[in-house]
Parts: sequence; structure tokens; C-alpha cells
Amino acid sequence: MVVPAPRDPGITRDILAGWLGDRARLPGARITDLKTPEFTGFSSEIVMLDVEHDGGAEALAVRVAPLHYQVFPEARFTEQYRLMRVLDAATDIPVPPVLWYEPDPGYLGAAFLVMRRIDGRVPTDAPPYHTGGWVTEIGPAERAAMWWSGLDIVARLHQVDADALQLGFLDQPRWGRLGLEQRLGYYEHYMNWAYPGPKPTAIRALAWLKEHRPSEPNAPVLLWGDARIGNMIFAPGGTPLAAVDWETATFGQAEEDLAWYLFLDRHHSEGLEVPRLEGFPSPGETIARYEDLAGRPMQHMGYYEVLSGFKFTVIMSRIARAMIEWGWLEPDSDFPYNNNCSRLVDVILEGL
Repeated sequence: MVVPAPRDPGITRDILAGWLGDRARLPGARITDLKTPEFTGFSSEIVMLDVEHDGGAEALAVRVAPLHYQVFPEARFTEQYRLMRVLDAATDIPVPPVLWYEPDPGYLGAAFLVMRRIDGRVPTDAPPYHTGGWVTEIGPAERAAMWWSGLDIVARLHQVDADALQLGFLDQPRWGRLGLEQRLGYYEHYMNWAYPGPKPTAIRALAWLKEHRPSEPNAPVLLWGDARIGNMIFAPGGTPLAAVDWETATFGQAEEDLAWYLFLDRHHSEGLEVPRLEGFPSPGETIARYEDLAGRPMQHMGYYEVLSGFKFTVIMSRIARAMIEWGWLEPDSDFPYNNNCSRLVDVILEGL
């Protein structure tokens, strides 16, 4: 989902050239190419730069914290920056190297971070990759390679020693104890903040989740929170170059990330009433492969699928509320609570 928020390219170029040209960064910085998006995502805005400086040249991406509309109750932008720095420096998880962080909103209107640009292809959400875009044009073998290599990144992330890397800053104890209690507490708050109108599917799903909450027998692991191929940059052939969008990283059972990986793909196919593209492995095959990678069975996957659907339903209600505020939908539209995601969650709940 994108929001209309064009920046003035000339003003942006001058501001960033001055900021980058600081002696501690890239002395003599000259921006030779700058691309500001006509539209910008809810979670953040990306500005692409080519920069020449006294020491050479750089291809950079500037990510700006949410400015025009916030999809989550808390942006957690600083935490995202800190996590990416740690993952880049101390793990084999491929993330864009983060060079600098600027907390002062006086430059671009909000805090921003500067990363090395990773050039590749990202499976699209608009249109969803099962319905259009470059993923529909490649062969089944490359789709399978993307899926499996993406799953491998998720499994490797779950093996990261979060204690050794001092990642405790990702914990949000005000919403409850680490794990499902915290997740349900946070998303119940988010549900009520996101949209003031009716939300029958979300309320029904939350009640089911509270009633059927399973035990969590395994030690919590670092979770991406938005683990999916749509958050990966791929090289031709299906090799992932980078994993992006870490704003919902947290701790919990590995099943939560795996279920999200599967649910978002299901939403982009069954949820839109289109078939999955040939080559993408089935959910059963995916769970079995992950179990081999993790060295343990996955438990309560039906529960974590409902949790994934509930979370995405809440996110969709927030997006729909924005569309009403911008005049893209009528004020009495039922889209905030009757959309592709909510209908899919209803189907899942009916089958339980």
C-alpha cells in the first residue's frame, strides 16, 4: 500500500548532499542521481541516491521514518536501525549495510537511516506476485529457488543467539510476557487503535486465539515479524541478496514466523481467488523442510495461521482507515472489516 507524499527532488538533493558531505561521512559529496518516490509506503519512505565524493562513489538508499501516516501504533524506527546494524555486523543474515542514522527530524521531517543500496528484484504486493509482475514471468524452478532460499534465511535467523547479541531492546514487556501473551496484548491494543468502527472478524479471531492459546515449550527465538518473500531482494535465479523491513521484529516461537511466511502467500493467491503460481512449494512441503532445518517438529501451526490472519486483518483495517481519510473510499465503506484478508480469516475460522 502506498500513500501520496511526493518530495521536492531539488530540496531533498540539497539537504542530503549537505548532510552526507559532513567530514565524518562522505566529504565532498555530490549527488549525481536522486529518485524520490511519487508514492511512499506506510511504514517508511525510500529515497535512492547515486553519490560521488572525494573517496569514490556510492549507491545509497535513504529510509525515512513514517511521516505522513503511521500504520503501526509505534514506528520502532530506532530499534529497526539497531537490529539491522547487529545483523549485518555479527550474523550471516543478509541485510542492507546501514551506514548512518540521523535521529533529528529537522532534515527530512523525520528520522532517517542511510544504507548501501542493494539492486535486485522484489516480489510485488501491488499487484500481488501471484497475479502480476516479474514473478509471473519467470520459470517454476526459479520460483521454487526463491521460496526455499527465503525459508533458509528465516531458519537461520531463528538460530541467532539474541542474548549474546544483546537484542533485548526488541522486547515490549508493557504488552505482556515474552511470546504469545505479549503478542496478543499488543495486537488487541493495535486493533482498537487502528480503526474505530466495527471489526467482527478481528474480534472473533482474537477471542479464538485467547481461548485456544497453546503452551510455548521452546525457548523464544528472534522473529523477523514480517518474514515473507515480498520482503526479500532477489538476484536472477532466485538467490536472495537482502532481507528488509525489520520494524516488527520481536521474540517468540519459530512457528509464528513460519505461519506468516505461509499466510501472506495464501492471501496473495487463495485470498484473491487466484491459483498459486507453478513452482511454489506447498505448505506441507514448506513445513517439512523447515522442520529439517530447525531440527524439531512444528507445533500448533493451525493456531499460528489464525494468529497471522488476525494480525494482517488488523493491519488491513488501518490501511483501509487511511483510504477513507484520503477520500479513496466512502466514509461508510465496509472495506476496513470486509476485505480479502478478513474473508480468508473467516474461511479459516469456519474450518476449525
